[in-house]
Amino acid sequence: QVQLVESGGGLVQPGGSLRLSCAASRNIFNMYTMGWYRQAPGKQRQLVATITSGGSTNYADSVKGRFTISRDNAENTVNLQMDTLKPEDTAVYYCNANRVIPTYVTYWGLGTQVTVSS
Repeated sequence: QVQLVESGGGLVQPGGSLRLSCAASRNIFNMYTMGWYRQAPGKQRQLVATITSGGSTNYADSVKGRFTISRDNAENTVNLQMDTLKPEDTAVYYCNANRVIPTYVTYWGLGTQVTVSS
């Protein structure tokens, strides 16, 4: 019922910035926690950041102080501002929507590539 589409990925030099965006096909942001995950070559998919419907945020230790997650419920979008990028940030970044009440439901986008390299 819900489609998530990521955009904003690309190639950037170390120390640079990118902003990722995720758009949902319908308004679900009043019920779902939104998040960004990433998967680097040869590694497991890992949490980057989450934001609840009330605006509470959580970040992986590796991105604290460098990344900022935000949401605009009226526009059905969630964003990830990435600053001071490192080569270790290179990965496919995935948008996620998740709820547990009244039932467990989760949705994933198809991902967008972020490459940090000189």
